[in-house]
Amino acid sequence: MLTRIGLAARTLSTTAAPSGAEEIVVHGVSAVCDPLGGLYLPELGMLVVSDLHLEKGAAFARRGMMLPPYDTIATLNILSAVITRYDPKVVVSLGDNFHDRKGSQLLPADLRALITNMARGRDWIWINGNHDPDGTVDLPGISTDELLYGGLVFRHEPSLISGKGEVAGHLHPSATVRRREKSVRRACFASDGQRLLMPAFGVFAGGLDLNHKAMHGLFDREALVAHLLGRDRIYSVRYGNLIG
Repeated sequence: MLTRIGLAARTLSTTAAPSGAEEIVVHGVSAVCDPLGGLYLPELGMLVVSDLHLEKGAAFARRGMMLPPYDTIATLNILSAVITRYDPKVVVSLGDNFHDRKGSQLLPADLRALITNMARGRDWIWINGNHDPDGTVDLPGISTDELLYGGLVFRHEPSLISGKGEVAGHLHPSATVRRREKSVRRACFASDGQRLLMPAFGVFAGGLDLNHKAMHGLFDREALVAHLLGRDRIYSVRYGNLIG
């Protein structure tokens, strides 16, 4: 299902990017890569996050594999911080919002209340992912397979047909650079100016290197830049300068 949202009359934020963030352009639309892992589109008043994988610890526990049960609250606290920073009118979560089909249904009431409070006064769109294809249960907002908004298309898995104007997740891009004689690997936003792949936002989510075969054919590598998440800033590195 493709959802289209028209640009209603709004008072949108056009303030400069905060310190440490990186301003880029995706298919003619201005975007701000935030070191917390969110993408803010000031012209649309929209915040985009991807691959929250909420309740991953709980999903593993249901399978008899015990992980520390604090991933959801940690991820939601970071999400709350980035929402506070930009005060978006629209929040889009690009799929794999929960780690499995039961995650949103079994979400504890206190964590459900946190999401409800964050969503109050905003449009909230949950894009369906491969981990949670059935959408969310008893949470604010709407669920959809794709969203067309402001000249961009937002989906979970990147399309192999056309990447123009696409913002997607799923692949958890990461990249490695050399710094002070050490190799440093970080999650990253990856964009060639036409398509953008989002880093995974969930604290338990791993990463897939930009050289992985799953990334082949998605970007113009001459134009590809990895915007790596540092502790308090974004580090933008051209693909050719990354460690392969």
